[in-house]
Amino acid sequence: MSSILATLPILRDQPLIQDASPMLVLGVVLALGMVFGAGAKKLRLPGVTAQILAGFLAGSSAFNLLDGKAAIADLAPLSKFALAVIAVAVGSHLNLRRLRNAGARLSLLLIGELTVLPAFVFAALMLLTPLGTGEVVLGTALAGLMAATSIETSPATTLALVREARARGVMTKTLLASVALSSIACILVFELVHSGVTGASGSGAGPGAVLLSVLETLGLAILLGGGIGVALTVMTRRTTKPERLVTLSLAGVVLCSGLASRLGTSDLLACLMLGLVQANLLPAREKLIDSVLVNFQPAIFAVFFTLAGMKLDPSVLLDGGLIALVLFGARAVGKLVVADVAMRLARAPDGVRRNLGLARLPQAAIAIGLLLVAQSDPVLQPGIDLLVAVVLAVVTLNEIVGPVLTRMALVRSGESNMDRMRLIDFIHEENITTRLSAETPEEAIKELTELLVESHHLPKATLEPLLQSVLDREAQVSTVLGGGLMIPHGVLEQGDHMLGAMALSSTGLPFPSPDGNPVHCVVLLATPRGQRDRHLEVLAALARTIGGDPNFRRELFASQTPAHAYELLHSDEAEHFNYYLPVGAEGWGAPRASSPI
Repeated sequence: MSSILATLPILRDQPLIQDASPMLVLGVVLALGMVFGAGAKKLRLPGVTAQILAGFLAGSSAFNLLDGKAAIADLAPLSKFALAVIAVAVGSHLNLRRLRNAGARLSLLLIGELTVLPAFVFAALMLLTPLGTGEVVLGTALAGLMAATSIETSPATTLALVREARARGVMTKTLLASVALSSIACILVFELVHSGVTGASGSGAGPGAVLLSVLETLGLAILLGGGIGVALTVMTRRTTKPERLVTLSLAGVVLCSGLASRLGTSDLLACLMLGLVQANLLPAREKLIDSVLVNFQPAIFAVFFTLAGMKLDPSVLLDGGLIALVLFGARAVGKLVVADVAMRLARAPDGVRRNLGLARLPQAAIAIGLLLVAQSDPVLQPGIDLLVAVVLAVVTLNEIVGPVLTRMALVRSGESNMDRMRLIDFIHEENITTRLSAETPEEAIKELTELLVESHHLPKATLEPLLQSVLDREAQVSTVLGGGLMIPHGVLEQGDHMLGAMALSSTGLPFPSPDGNPVHCVVLLATPRGQRDRHLEVLAALARTIGGDPNFRRELFASQTPAHAYELLHSDEAEHFNYYLPVGAEGWGAPRASSPI
């Protein structure tokens, strides 16, 4: 391969820009990354792929614009900072408060990706490539590290595709939460394998001692990142000045990464925990993540991925082509099978089961960032070029093929172009329970009011006034309408948006009703005083459809999980009553989240 490249007249033995200062190198790398990224966007291609290509073309293996090794060395601190920002951004994508009722789906998927997926990819690499024959130095270790990188699904690429498709629903919610979890799982497994390789080769310690050391290291990273995240949360709550928020944010990220490296633990995991804590403790995570770091991310990511492309050596990839193809294929098969089995076990809706695996193939920042970790380890140096070349090639393939399949999955699931305001847009999966077992209407109202306050994250002081308002209304006239439906409602003294919660009982509750039938569905409405018109409109729509449509009623009452109930309420078939509101009517509904997770 190298002899072929040498015959091309446009390529140079010496870099075109020699003895460049670090600032000049940074300027050239940044310009290339931004130009190629912008070009890819116009062609509707992933920017990450274009930036990796830009780095390869500018590096020593192609046009030799810059000395690749020197550029990587000069900008090593910036690459480290970029990796820290990427990890914080990944952690910030996982908002635990919005995952109510999705626990079974996500837990089973996480277990599969922590165990079955890397084991399957590792077995494929060992059985089908030279890594398992002893022909490659450190073959087993490299196969383990490659298998660990296969776990990641790119949060940034996936989130961009979801926003582009204006997708919303159970599958979209599960997808976005799962890609954040997959990044955490990827880091954990990679650190476990990496520490096992280096620990065993350095000390000759047994597997138990190595595992204990790894767990201590990872625990330290979690405590460090979580501690800095809590400290930043406290400090950001006391300031509103943008310049102070920027300073605090950058100081926290750099300090977290630096201390983790100093303590010999995973800076990636520590920074990821920092982002996760910030996203879940701050009332508005935009204070740190969206309004501060987002201003730096495009430039930082452009430099990071362009430098990653400079590490790509095609001569090594020529020898490792079979390994790259097996890794690519085994990862895709493993992702599809794990998602399908996990969703079957979780009894997820068919649209989620059939499409989730297909939507989770994009791969980018975390896998590349882990290569940076591996490159600094002297134990891995005999095989590092092969590891870098194979993983970068697979990432590039996944960033070309993955987005196409993700778009297809979002369309097939029926959730594409669903991110629009609907009449009953204030009831989401987390606001639904299928386990109502009250003995009296008052007990049902109390249980549902608690669910509404908790799932909509209202202040606890809201509970008693709202509950009393609903009970007072129920004492005047029963809200059991017949047809298995009950719609208690009350006044929400604080806030500007109508809120709701739904409870279902497949067996039925023995409440007094006009038709003598048991109650299977209770919908609680909490309405601000200024939204009387919408309150009446929602009441009429629910009564007309749930109370009067026997087919819809039968399906809704038989819902086994909140996800099934949500899909029914927001399906195309429900559009005749849960219709889309006209543009400009968004103020009627609950405030929209910046991200489905």
